[in-house]
Amino acid sequence: MAFAAEGQKEGKAPTAQQKLMGTCNTEATGKKGDERKEFMKACLSDGKKRQQERMKSCNAEATGKKGDERKAFMSECLRKN
Repeated sequence: MAFAAEGQKEGKAPTAQQKLMGTCNTEATGKKGDERKEFMKACLSDGKKRQQERMKSCNAEATGKKGDERKAFMSECLRKN
């Protein structure tokens, strides 16, 4: 969470990794020690897989778009999914 707080102080939106860490951290509430460590490892790994799937899907939908049009489409697609 420290990273997300730092990004917000500077007026920047948190990165996907920071959002994922925050989500996993919230879901890990009440877990301690090795249980928490294993949960966080699995949660972060699953989040990266979802992000890769989202990128693959958006990339397929962006076929035929080029330059600024593609860049804008990808940005919007990755945000909404």
